[in-house]
Amino acid sequence: AECVSGCVCPEGLFDDGRGGCVKEEDCPCFHNNEWYNHGRSIAVDCNTCTCQKGVWSCTETACHGTCMIYGSGHYITFDGKFYDFDGSCEYVATQDYCGDKNSVGSFSIITENVPCGTTGVTCSKAIKMFLGNIELKLENKDYKEIPRDVGGDVYYWNKTVGLYLVIEASNGVMLIWDKKTTVFIKLTPDYKGKVCGLCGNFDDKSNNDFTTRSGLQETSALTFGNSWKQSSMCPDVTEEVKPCDLKPHRKSWAEKECSLILGDVFKICHSKVNPTPFYDACVHDACSCDSGGDCDCFCSAVAAYAQECTKAEACVFWRTPDIC
Repeated sequence: AECVSGCVCPEGLFDDGRGGCVKEEDCPCFHNNEWYNHGRSIAVDCNTCTCQKGVWSCTETACHGTCMIYGSGHYITFDGKFYDFDGSCEYVATQDYCGDKNSVGSFSIITENVPCGTTGVTCSKAIKMFLGNIELKLENKDYKEIPRDVGGDVYYWNKTVGLYLVIEASNGVMLIWDKKTTVFIKLTPDYKGKVCGLCGNFDDKSNNDFTTRSGLQETSALTFGNSWKQSSMCPDVTEEVKPCDLKPHRKSWAEKECSLILGDVFKICHSKVNPTPFYDACVHDACSCDSGGDCDCFCSAVAAYAQECTKAEACVFWRTPDIC
C-alpha cells in the first residue's frame, strides 16, 4: 500500500538469498544451512541430489539401513529414531523372524547387556549372531563359531577394518563391531519393513519403531525394550537411570569432556548432524562409567558422533595424542 525503502532485484531477476540477483535458471538450492549453486550435486545417504533452478532433484535408489547400538544403552534405529534403554539381559537387536511364532527367517542378532559402572546403566558386552545353521558369538575382542542343528546354509566373510571387526553374510546382513561397546548392523533394502527388535522395523518411518514383540505400538522405550528380552527370568526395567544425578561429582567433568562434540572441532558437522543427542549421550556415559573404563565410554560416545558426521560427508579429525 505504501512505499518501503530497500533493495529489489531488477525486472526478470531473482534474489539468490546471498545478497545477489540471478536469472531463474541460476537460482541456488539450500541444504543443511548451506547454499549450493545450480548444477552442484550432493550425496544424501546413497542417493545423489542435483540443484536445478533452485530445486533439488534426487535419484531414488533404495539405501541400506544402519542401526547403531553404542555406549551405555543408546540406540539409533534403522529409521533414525534415538532412544536410551538400560536393560540387563539378552535382547533381540534385530531379526527377520517377525509376526507369528512359526515365521521363517534367516538371521537374528542378540545383544547381551551387562552393567557398566555402579549406577545401573548397561553396555553391550557380547553379541550373538545367528545365521542359518551357525551361531557367531562376539565377545572379549574376538569371535567364535558354534554350529547349530537348525537352519539352512548362510555363508559369511570376516575382515578387520581399522578398529572394527566386520562380518558380512550372503543374506545381506552386515555387522560392524568395535570390539567394545559399539555395534553397527547394516541391512540391504530387501529387508525394508521385514525386521523387528530394538533396531525398529526399517520401513522409513521412525514413529512406529517402538513395536513390541507382540506387534503393539508403544510410546515408552521401557515397555518396548522389555518386550524384546530373550529370557523371562530377567527383571523388567522400570525406570530410566540418570547417572549424573546419582554421581553429581562426575557431572562437571563429564560436561567439560563432552563439550568437544559441541565445540569448534566438530563445527563443520553441526549443520549436517544435530550434535545435541550425541552430547547428552556422552554426558550420560561419562557420568556412568565410574568403575574404570571412563575414557573408553567417553571415546565411544564421541566416536559415535564422528561416525554419523562421516556418513554426512563431514570428515572430522578429532583424535589427538591427548584425546582417545
